[in-house]
Amino acid sequence: MRIGILLSVLFLSLSSYGQLKAIHNQADYPFLLHLPADSILKNNPPVLIFLHGRSLSGNNLEMVKKYGIIHEIEKGREIPAIVLAPQVPAGKSWEPEKVLSVLRFAQEHFQTDTNRVYVTGMSLGAYGTLDFAGEYPEIVTAAVALCGGGNTRNGCNLSTIPVWIQHGNRDSAVPISESEKMVRSIRACNGGENLKYTVVPGANHGDLERVFRTDELYDWLFQFSKDPQK
Repeated sequence: MRIGILLSVLFLSLSSYGQLKAIHNQADYPFLLHLPADSILKNNPPVLIFLHGRSLSGNNLEMVKKYGIIHEIEKGREIPAIVLAPQVPAGKSWEPEKVLSVLRFAQEHFQTDTNRVYVTGMSLGAYGTLDFAGEYPEIVTAAVALCGGGNTRNGCNLSTIPVWIQHGNRDSAVPISESEKMVRSIRACNGGENLKYTVVPGANHGDLERVFRTDELYDWLFQFSKDPQK
C-alpha cells in the first residue's frame, strides 16, 4: 500500500512536465509511461496502449522510443491520454493477459476513463493489438492494427468494437493475407459494421510507421467511447 502511494505521488509530480517514466517490476512487462498535462490528468483521461514490433523487442526500454507513439511524443506531439508502451522480451509474442497487467497498473494508480481504453500496434504489435482486443473486447474501446494479423477465433469478439486494420499491398515481411484473414473473420460475424479496412497502395512493411505521425490515427481512436452518453 505504501509503495503504491509513493509511486502515485512520484508520477503526479512528473505530470506537469509530461515526462516519460520507465516502469520496471510493477507489471508483467516493463513499460514506458507518459502522462498528459495536469488539466487532462485530473479529469479521468483515457488510456492508450502502444505495442511495438519485433525489432524493438528486448530488455531495454530505450528501444521502444525508436518509432511509434513514444517517438512521436518525444518529437513534440501532445496526446490527451495516459500512454503505456510495454516491451516484450526478444523472441516472444505479446500475451494479452500480460498487456492487461500493464493497463491495470495505470488504472490502479490514476483515475482513468475506463470507457476509453485504446490499443494500437505495428507488425508483431498489430498481432498483439488484435489478440488483446479480441480477448478483452469488454475492456478495449477501439483498436488499430498496422501490417499484422491475428487469431481468427477472435473475429466475433473483434466485431463488437471499432477496429481499423491497415496493410500495405507490397508488404514483403508480413503478407497482406494475414490482415485479410482477420478482416474475413470479423465480417463473417456481423458484416464488419464496426470494421475499417485500409489497403495502402504501394506500401511495404515499414512504410506504415508513418501512420503514427498522422492526426487521423488519434482522432479516429479518441472519437469512440463505451459510454453511450459520450
